[in-house]
Amino acid sequence: MEETDLKYFNVILRKYNQGLASAEEIEFLEKYYKLFDEKEGFLDLQQLETQEAIKNEIKNKVDENIDFLVKKRSLSIFNNPYFKYIAAASVLLILSVGSYLAFKTPVYEVVSKINDFAPGVNKATLELANGTKILLDTAVKGMIANLDGIKVYKNAAGEIEYKINSISSTDKVGFNTITTPNGGQYQVVLHDGSKIWLNAGSSLKYPTAFRDNDRTVTITGEAYLEVAKNKQMPFRVISGNQTIEVLGTHFNVNAYDDEVAIKTTLLEGAVKVLTDKASTIIAPGEQTYFNNSNGSLQKKAVDVEQEVAWKNGLFSFKGDDVKAIMRQISRWYNVEIEYTGPITDEKFYGQISRNSKLSEIFAILELNNLHFKSNGRKITVSN
Repeated sequence: MEETDLKYFNVILRKYNQGLASAEEIEFLEKYYKLFDEKEGFLDLQQLETQEAIKNEIKNKVDENIDFLVKKRSLSIFNNPYFKYIAAASVLLILSVGSYLAFKTPVYEVVSKINDFAPGVNKATLELANGTKILLDTAVKGMIANLDGIKVYKNAAGEIEYKINSISSTDKVGFNTITTPNGGQYQVVLHDGSKIWLNAGSSLKYPTAFRDNDRTVTITGEAYLEVAKNKQMPFRVISGNQTIEVLGTHFNVNAYDDEVAIKTTLLEGAVKVLTDKASTIIAPGEQTYFNNSNGSLQKKAVDVEQEVAWKNGLFSFKGDDVKAIMRQISRWYNVEIEYTGPITDEKFYGQISRNSKLSEIFAILELNNLHFKSNGRKITVSN
């Protein structure tokens, strides 16, 4: 447990001891108490002495108030706005993002009944200009293709990398496409040095070599790009009905077909976003929001760490509703999501490691009165 986490956790515990804790805070601690008894190996071995003291203090106080009636609803750990300042402790502890709750086994009965699924991995298919397809996750490291003098390597880091000795204006240049399935992600280094990370369910179409002062690629789904600077050859990204123009910069583009908008978020440099109706230039920390239904283009300041959390191995929710969360889960765990009955429209906050098993994600969401059933890879969500 981080020192900051422990500080905030103790704030709740102190309020509990003084009889000042809210019903939600009491229920949060009592859920902890329940987990201590139900889960073998619940405590991390690190800082065990400190955590054991916390465990005993909670258990002692709960035992003293065993008949205390608590409001009978699950603690909305994510969706209660009062908890945003406690996130460093209560939320992040329960979400096990590098802290001390690991959720090594399903906690709740309904979760234990679902078919568990592992998180996504580095997996993609490379289609060469001649139509040859290569499964990148199983390809051996080293050169995997040599077409028209353009060599394709799988480097030591597992990335796809292009190397070209020289190319003239008369040499043939084809297009390659890398596609990640649901449950996959991949990284590409283009021959100009630009690096591209593809999220699950995404694709990148690009020329095997850039020439004629043009660097244009097409992206579906979501990608993070670190574009090599070249003032004489601007870099363009086509995603849906918008085009992004850059000279050299770091940015993220989210252009999934099942999302209501295309979002372009800038971390470094400057980009220009163009559509049929409008264009705008954004600065670092800003995002454009292109509405797919009406074609409007807006920009706003955003938390860039939130927008690129996926690249850093996290699900990060900041006011997301259930269906937005489930779309991310569907892509990363390669499962189909359906809903029964009315679904809460409350907003969720917090972070979860993308290395978690699906049962661990559901164990967390169960705390918010959501329920899950599975039939093969189909997951049914209900309140």
